[in-house]
Amino acid sequence: MANKIYTIGREFGSGGREVGEKLAAKLGIKLYDKELLQQAAKDSGFCEEIFENHDEKPTNSFLYSLVMDTYSVSGYSAAPFLDMPLNHKVFLAQFETIKKIAEKESCVIVGRCADYALSDNPDCINIFIHADLDVRIKNVSKNLNITENKARDIINKTDKQRASYYNYYTSKKWGDSKSYNLSLDAGKLGTDNCVEMILKFRELMDAMK
Repeated sequence: MANKIYTIGREFGSGGREVGEKLAAKLGIKLYDKELLQQAAKDSGFCEEIFENHDEKPTNSFLYSLVMDTYSVSGYSAAPFLDMPLNHKVFLAQFETIKKIAEKESCVIVGRCADYALSDNPDCINIFIHADLDVRIKNVSKNLNITENKARDIINKTDKQRASYYNYYTSKKWGDSKSYNLSLDAGKLGTDNCVEMILKFRELMDAMK
């Protein structure tokens, strides 16, 4: 049987990571979030710090890229790859790791343009988790133990970074329902019901094959 893949895009503070964790636990499959960065570093030969510094953030610092680009990349030695800016190399390495993971096992992948990397995979369901801003502010304020004003600032900054990264590297728009198979409001549904909706969607999709 083909591997079943679930990609989850998410607004910051919406509960997208929690949906992914619960979905993976219910299905007995692995969740890839920050773990994806570790695997991409191992596959590519880049140090993990580079992936962390570029994680869902377009890097505009020419000096940073120039300095960090001195790292050797053993797995990517083709001339066109060596001519790329560092942020493109990091994206491509991550892109390839996502495809390798999907070929190897059923899994849940959070963020990192995974839906775009697996756009030709018929067994991949692409989900976007969102929630009203007030709900997200309360979630972030509680989880990070910060004021609601600070939580609002972090949400705005993180969402802007994620949107810029996604829109730059894909042919789609971050958060637009047309970019995904399912768009779910975790603030209204709750994370458990989001998981049930995803599983029901899979059931219906498989029944149509």
